[in-house]
Amino acid sequence: MTRRCGGWLCGFSMAAAAVAFPAAAFADSAAVQSKKPSIKLKANPAIGMPPFRVVVTAELTGGSNDFEEFYCASVEWDWGDGTTSEVKADCDPYEPGKSEIKRRFVQEHIYQSTGMGRSQYSSSDTSDISGSQQGVQMRIRFVLKQKNKTVGAGQTTIQVRPGIRDGGLN
Repeated sequence: MTRRCGGWLCGFSMAAAAVAFPAAAFADSAAVQSKKPSIKLKANPAIGMPPFRVVVTAELTGGSNDFEEFYCASVEWDWGDGTTSEVKADCDPYEPGKSEIKRRFVQEHIYQSTGMGRSQYSSSDTSDISGSQQGVQMRIRFVLKQKNKTVGAGQTTIQVRPGIRDGGLN
């Protein structure tokens, strides 16, 4: 049986062609991803009327306890109502295998209104907003940062229903 060679793979075995440069790059990327913890957020309670106090817990699950990108990261909370909170940690220098990441972050926020009050909108806008008894959803975002670069994030939503302050209860 005669084998013909008609392409650039002439002279190479298929096994050699399959073991190419990108395989090593993908293996390194997969190893880093398997060490990276995932971020889950939970808000309690998830529905309320102003003034509405919510406690949000961000938990890092899985991954390595010494994941360098998450070690001593600053934390930013975006509450979805135009306000943010930021916490910066003061930590010892990172040491592989010794330094441990923080796995649980808890923050409280009070929503003073739904943002649906008439005074915040022009008269043409109030007809769409004042009639809503469902309220508004606020997206709460949790961000881990290293030197102003986002290294991890998670989000959840809550519902703020109209109350007396918003003109929703008559």
